[in-house]
Amino acid sequence: MDKSKRVIVTGGTGYIGSHTVVELQQKGYEAIIIDNLSNSDISVVDGIEKITGIRPRFENFDLCNRKKLFRLMESMPGTDAIIHFAAYKAVGESVREPLRYYHNNLTTLLNLLEVMEKYNVPSLVFSSSCTVYGQPERLPVTEEDPVQPATSPYGNTKQMGEEIIRDMMYARSGLQAVSLRYFNPIGAHPSGHIGELPAGMPENLVPFITQTAIGIRDQLKVFGVDYNTPDGSCIRDYLHVTDLAKAHIAALERLLDQKNKTNYEVFNLGTGQGVSVLEAIRTFEEATGEKVNYTITGRREGDIEKIWADPSLANKELGWKTEITLAESLRSAWKWENNYRSIKRENGEK
Repeated sequence: MDKSKRVIVTGGTGYIGSHTVVELQQKGYEAIIIDNLSNSDISVVDGIEKITGIRPRFENFDLCNRKKLFRLMESMPGTDAIIHFAAYKAVGESVREPLRYYHNNLTTLLNLLEVMEKYNVPSLVFSSSCTVYGQPERLPVTEEDPVQPATSPYGNTKQMGEEIIRDMMYARSGLQAVSLRYFNPIGAHPSGHIGELPAGMPENLVPFITQTAIGIRDQLKVFGVDYNTPDGSCIRDYLHVTDLAKAHIAALERLLDQKNKTNYEVFNLGTGQGVSVLEAIRTFEEATGEKVNYTITGRREGDIEKIWADPSLANKELGWKTEITLAESLRSAWKWENNYRSIKRENGEK
């Protein structure tokens, strides 16, 4: 296959998006980032360039701005695919600000689907989530398990997004899409040049662990230890972000090579192993030698008790599987945290 294909990556300066841009460029694709920097930093483009030797084209605007998106697409005929990450993603925040999540996450998707139809962009890889399963009735979760009522507006936007894409693919046989339902990405690129960089207070576990360990945060809160799990804390399936990025390339190439079995497919992406919040903290401490100051507090609204993937369909159909261990993932997150804080100090910032 010709690797000199053009791929638009929405949210490409974000956590998963930036790692996917690295993988795309290392495989010879032309990656074009669209991002409004609402939850990322322009320095991420520098990090991508340091890793790959290529500075990706960067377009700074909000995908909700339909006119700007259409003007950009007019200037780029022959775009081969879109990988769509651009969405608000914090479960707790979505419970507090539901309308903001529905407006952003659904408007951006609708605009992109219009673009695909008008400008003949045939392929879409959609960033979905295991939250579509709600609290599943059985574990591990397979793609055949029912989508449950969402426990948060964020999860609901992913459910609705999948339904919109499915309906569009049914109506337009010339288009094709894959939804990737991923579990909990963690870690950072092994170079330490890019990693998870939340704006403001982290909503995800691992950046809160690393920021607490380095002294940016006074204390990590563990939301509930009264769940029906071995140690009482929530259980998740943590996979390294580079493994996850590689799955997006596998899904993209499945579409570009026309190896997909239908024009809309869904895959779970995870390790197949459940890890509790307390277990993740202990593993970080063992892997890095750093202590984490944490406290137990009440449950957080919108959280699911326990979930982990059955990734066998992705293993078989995409030829993909996770390779990086939990300990390695946490060490890479710690390396990224230290590198990032060192750069901030060099620039005279706190």
